Amino acid sequence: MDVGYLLSAAAVRLTGTSLRNGIQVDYESLVDGLVQQAEKLSELPVLRVHWYDSARDGVPDPQQQLIGELSNVKLRLGRFGVEGQQKGVDLRIGLDLVTHARNGVAEVFILVSGDDDLTEAVEEAQVHGVQVFLLAVPNADDKPHGISRHLIRAADGLKILFPETVDQTVTKVELPPAARSMVVAPQGGRPQVGAFPPSSTFVSDASLDGERLDATSKFPEQVDSVVNGVLTTFRRSASAEELAALIAGKPSVPRDVDKALLTDLSDRLGVSDLDEAIRHRLRARFWAACDEAYGSEGRAARP
Repeated sequence: MDVGYLLSAAAVRLTGTSLRNGIQVDYESLVDGLVQQAEKLSELPVLRVHWYDSARDGVPDPQQQLIGELSNVKLRLGRFGVEGQQKGVDLRIGLDLVTHARNGVAEVFILVSGDDDLTEAVEEAQVHGVQVFLLAVPNADDKPHGISRHLIRAADGLKILFPETVDQTVTKVELPPAARSMVVAPQGGRPQVGAFPPSSTFVSDASLDGERLDATSKFPEQVDSVVNGVLTTFRRSASAEELAALIAGKPSVPRDVDKALLTDLSDRLGVSDLDEAIRHRLRARFWAACDEAYGSEGRAARP
């Protein structure tokens, strides 16, 4: 189970963006639902759930520790790259898949992932006589989200995770308005608590300088849509401390927010990777949207 794929795809279903902070998960019930569907699909008992996720320096956080303590769940951790991307997760999935197939550990493998990089591992596992089925997370239209066509062709079949499993175990985060206030530091003054701005559409070309407008002109609608979706979800779910850290940390985009921006634009454009110029354009437009969302208070809060 590629947890990065599982949760980002579930977030897209519920919020329209892959930002994982926008959802909360009943992990035990989610694992139970996945096991029940896997057993129905394979007509065999599930031996074990391998839970592949990323962690800072490979050290599990408190939530991951609890997940690793669930019955028949094996926690397998990679690490975060400098831009928030998963490192080592695909490698661990591929190696485990091939090793378990070679050792005859199971007859059927259910793979919850959509990553093209796993195609060769799936084919190698099949050489050892096992079946590999894909289990895709449904989007808002109950269609498979984010599955590589190469991976689909390599696998023995593609099934959709039961929509009710997602809808009953994953919910949208909605903090009360009081919890969404933001600490800002006005110029020449002490920090104070300011009212969090109401939700709205934030990006307009009029707010951007010439350099930023030229930089985003290649994909203006897609970039605007992705930025608006991620920022709206972030504002709806972030704590006061997270909001203040976002503004104070410019020009560094928080890791989880940056990952959602890159993932959502990649999905929107139908590409597996974004070149550095497009990444720069996307981040510039994100900060322009923040300027509109937070106005003079947000600009004053920045160093």
